[in-house]
Amino acid sequence: MRAVVQRVSEASVEVGGVMAASIDKGILVLVAFRKGDSSENLDWVARKCLQLRIFEDEEGKMNRSVLDEEGALLVVSQFTLYGDCNKGRRPAYTDSAPSSEAQELYRKFIDILSSHYSRISEGVFGAKMKVKLVNEGPVTLIINRDPNVS
Repeated sequence: MRAVVQRVSEASVEVGGVMAASIDKGILVLVAFRKGDSSENLDWVARKCLQLRIFEDEEGKMNRSVLDEEGALLVVSQFTLYGDCNKGRRPAYTDSAPSSEAQELYRKFIDILSSHYSRISEGVFGAKMKVKLVNEGPVTLIINRDPNVS
């Protein structure tokens, strides 16, 4: 599993000209699933996203999580995070989970996040989306979790 986490002052997702979701202060989480991702990996990444200390405290140090800040999460599926650009000019997506498997993993990931925190919004799985964000900092982190690690 792979996630790109961005600290934002605002973020939104639009599908077909209609606003699907939006948040104010919080994190935008772009997620991709790999063949064989396990529930343990989903749980590990969910907890990592919620507990990352990427918000500044009173002294300006990044010591606070999205939970501490009572911020929101906007989760967007993005299979292209597993695009392999090593050969040729067109990315290969052979490591990405097939759509049906990825959709099931995405639902489980959202369920895990929601079981720990209530301020979860999401994009539309498989839809062509316009994602807008204001990245604060900027702070952007990549979280990788091998499907064979639990």
